[in-house]
Amino acid sequence: MALGEVGQRVVVTAFGADPMDALENTLRVEAQPAPDPAELGPQDVVVRVRACAVGWVDLLMASGQYQHMVKPPYTPGLEYSGDVAWVGEAVDGVAVGDRVYVDGLLAGPRSLGAYQTYGGFATWAVAPAAAVRPLPEAWSYDQGCCLLGNYETAWHCLVARGQVQAGETVLVHGASGSTGLAAVHVAKLRGATVIATGRSPEKLAIVKAQGADHVVCTADAPRFREAVKELTGGRGVDVVYDGVGGETSIESLRCVRFGARFLIVGWASTPDVARGKGQRGAPNANVLPTNLIMMKGLDVLGCPTAISTHLDPSIRAARLGAIMAWVESGDLAPYAGPAYGFAELAQALRDKWRSAHVGGCILRP
Repeated sequence: MALGEVGQRVVVTAFGADPMDALENTLRVEAQPAPDPAELGPQDVVVRVRACAVGWVDLLMASGQYQHMVKPPYTPGLEYSGDVAWVGEAVDGVAVGDRVYVDGLLAGPRSLGAYQTYGGFATWAVAPAAAVRPLPEAWSYDQGCCLLGNYETAWHCLVARGQVQAGETVLVHGASGSTGLAAVHVAKLRGATVIATGRSPEKLAIVKAQGADHVVCTADAPRFREAVKELTGGRGVDVVYDGVGGETSIESLRCVRFGARFLIVGWASTPDVARGKGQRGAPNANVLPTNLIMMKGLDVLGCPTAISTHLDPSIRAARLGAIMAWVESGDLAPYAGPAYGFAELAQALRDKWRSAHVGGCILRP
């Protein structure tokens, strides 16, 4: 039984030394026949991919620098949306033709198990029925592939770990990025005041339009403590959401109140902390000054969302419930960046690596 035309997929054939090395030397685009239902299971769903988020993690994975790696060859693309093309005989609640998005912790490269190799940088993908969710009626495919990865990260960091409360002030670094912008949205939905930072005034203008109370351009003021202290009446912020690392982290320690929570989400400014090509170790790991941590009585909290969830899946129910309640009430809708076709794959990955856009960018197979 033929499900459809021969499509295309991206394949990581081996880990690169770094993301750009992977892009140049170990990624290829190849023809992809539609999956054969005779080779699939009763709980499988075939999705004709319409949009896939291009993620920072995709780039780290391709160079073997992520917390877990899929053994090559595999297809990248953590989170995708599209149309159901086929369902197994035991699938209930999902039908051919449905518009859906796919849970990136249950299928694709960030998942564990049998569906790791089926990423969204492809015409066709296979996922278990449990990973396939209906796309909200008013949403585009682009929005659908920008939901769970971004907002689950923001919720886990700010709420589960950071315990952000209404009336507090949150400093969000990298606020124009995918998870950074989600953090702005989540913090505002929790009733917090948000100070957002970034290096581009143009992108920060969009972040402010998306709900940030204040924006600080760190390209103009790399020593941003004065600006933050002025915005907080000299008190400092209650919570720092730090997906940037490096010097930004150190400067942040000087603009917090006593007893603040410091959430370590990532290290986008120092992407070469780990060895490439899948080697273990972090020879260039970031370092924080322990004297400032001590004297300010800070709680420094590591916030690895995917690792925490794989170790304890029970933590997920509360955050999914909160996120979907916001979606259903209309209070939350992802901001999707520009879309690229398959012919523009290399440009999409380069633009993501240099943070060219607000939010994520999208690959449309």
